[in-house]
Amino acid sequence: MNWRALFLLWFAGINLRITMLAVPPLIPFIHQDLHLSEKAVGALNGLPVLVLGLGALFGSLLLARTGVVRALVAGLAIAGIAGALRGVGPEIAILFVMTGFMGLGVAIMQPAMPTLVAHWFSTHAGFATAVYVNGLLVGEIIGAATASSVAEWLGGWGWSFAFLSIPLAANILLLAWALKTGRVSRPGLKGKAAPDRWLPDWRDGTMVVCGLILGGAASLYFASNAFLPDFLHATGRGELVDEALTALNVGQLPASFLLLVFADRLVGKRWPMVVYGLAAMAIVTTLALSSGKTEILVLSGLIGFCAASFLILVLALPPLLAPSDDVHRFSAGVFVIGYTISFFTPIVSGALWDATHEPAMAFVPIAAAGLALVLLAGTLNISNAQKVVSEKNEGD
Repeated sequence: MNWRALFLLWFAGINLRITMLAVPPLIPFIHQDLHLSEKAVGALNGLPVLVLGLGALFGSLLLARTGVVRALVAGLAIAGIAGALRGVGPEIAILFVMTGFMGLGVAIMQPAMPTLVAHWFSTHAGFATAVYVNGLLVGEIIGAATASSVAEWLGGWGWSFAFLSIPLAANILLLAWALKTGRVSRPGLKGKAAPDRWLPDWRDGTMVVCGLILGGAASLYFASNAFLPDFLHATGRGELVDEALTALNVGQLPASFLLLVFADRLVGKRWPMVVYGLAAMAIVTTLALSSGKTEILVLSGLIGFCAASFLILVLALPPLLAPSDDVHRFSAGVFVIGYTISFFTPIVSGALWDATHEPAMAFVPIAAAGLALVLLAGTLNISNAQKVVSEKNEGD
């Protein structure tokens, strides 16, 4: 196994989320400076998520036309530059526009990751996916745990955005060096996407169900990140914000390590998704009604555990369920459906809060996402889809 390629996947995974997860810890500062409503807070957190979905189509097109490596570099560059510019002003318009472009950069990167898994680790797709998702989770932890401290250190939340964009530039340099020196091989012509094969097949029921499952998992994570800070402030426990966000993100790491060890046993199975969905629904409901510090921190960590487990399980499916030359467009379809759904969840949560003036109501759509995960996972016919893909790959 090529450990250098695994490290590059892991580092790129970090940069899939580090700029995005810098936002929740800074929400109280941004909220105060720019006087945002709760619906605007939900939109700010949800905007890059929506762009992750819609931009995945552009990422699939770019990948098919230029190749996976160039698409990945383009995504890193766009996300890094736009992410750094979010705090210029600071102005609401600049914040939202640059946040959108940052999401576009990440959206371009996302279909590149399972495509690299299919090229570099076709016989260990579950393990390689768990590796890069582990990096993704580390990036979330870095963003969530350091953003507010960096803002205080550098003198403003805008500077924090700029500082946390530096790793993306380092990623580009490291990838270029590894390819130039032969540390990793450039994905060859085998299985290369045809330039005109980039649009997802919307008639593919398996792809649609995978996208809906991703929507539920992403809603669980992003909406919890979006409203946990303001929920704690509104209920008189603002001092727990940093600890709760850190617990939510650190709680994802045990899930990634579990999947690293048991990837072959859990990836491609329905029952783990059902179990995690039931657990997520119960945990979110309990959190909304909790008041004790220890209880809140433990439940926040368990939300992260469930969300990360689902994320790994669903992101490992495209290399398993799609032919090698279609992984990019299958993945793009999954991201379009999943992240479009998860964009609306924080907005619905914020609207319920605004309408009822009850902070706990923000968690109702999040708990509903857990129920949806259970129902959707039960309908996914993974073994049959794998058989069809295997037969097609053998025929090619």
